Amino acid sequence: MSLLRQFLVLGLFVLAACVAIAQSPAPAELAFRTEIHPLASQTLSDAQFLTGEAGQPVTVAGVLRIAQGTGRLPVVVLLHGSGGMAGNVDAWSNDFLRAGVSTFAIDGFTGRGIVQTNTDQTQLGRLNLVLDAYRALILLTKHPRVDPSRIVLMGFSRGGQATLYASLARFHRLWNNTEAKFAAYIPFYPDCATSYIDDTDLVDKPVHVFGGTPDDYNPIALCKAFIQRATAAGHAIALTEYPDAQHAFDNPLLPQQAIVAKAAQSVRKCRIQERAVGELINAETKQSFSYKDPCVELNPHVGFDPQASAAAHVEVKALVMALPR
Repeated sequence: MSLLRQFLVLGLFVLAACVAIAQSPAPAELAFRTEIHPLASQTLSDAQFLTGEAGQPVTVAGVLRIAQGTGRLPVVVLLHGSGGMAGNVDAWSNDFLRAGVSTFAIDGFTGRGIVQTNTDQTQLGRLNLVLDAYRALILLTKHPRVDPSRIVLMGFSRGGQATLYASLARFHRLWNNTEAKFAAYIPFYPDCATSYIDDTDLVDKPVHVFGGTPDDYNPIALCKAFIQRATAAGHAIALTEYPDAQHAFDNPLLPQQAIVAKAAQSVRKCRIQERAVGELINAETKQSFSYKDPCVELNPHVGFDPQASAAAHVEVKALVMALPR
């Protein structure tokens, strides 16, 4: 074969490969468009949040990944845990995009100069991410590619706690000065150790808690107690419990064999109550709660559970896709 013919044959192969690549569908987990939005929020102590007192203005950020598709799409707002924007946030975002659901992941730490709060929870009041979520909700309702009736809030650990309590009617009255509401609340392994005034008065939207039986970071038993109280008050809260799943069971970057989260603080043995508006006390000592209290323990476990994670992905996507338009 002459050199010219070899070049022609090679050129045909290259052209055929380019045509094949051009005709193949783009991976569904790729966003049609990605936008980074500043969120004007505040940094608040829990007392300030609970009393409605203004805190320190701060700008945090949210990453909007718009799914492939047309028109206004559902979106899931993702709230990270005490470790910041971990691997599970990306894993969930990619899976939602494959299902045609956009995501808005809030980074509540970087703009506040925080890397992680695992080993020092005093760096940031537990309720700050609730305010961040409300600010995201208001922004997203005005976005031309978002269906304002299908905006879901989902969070993990610290973010799961914020997701759970963002459903409180009282907190909406304090910090969400619009008619906008999330279509559903999906807390993953939240911290349920705190009882707030009027915390069984929830907005009329679905709440579904996910967690594992052996979780010794945020024990699911505490969430069951809250769910019982809320149910008695007339608000149904769904619970999915996985018998072998550790804390952060949906994070594929963790080992499957449970490991110790070294020096991480857990309030698993604490019972925290809001005695008067804005006053959080240790229910046992009747004194103001502090992370120096003896009930605060260290070294809980974390670990990836592929079976529980896969099941959770199926159930959560079904919940989101079933939301009425």
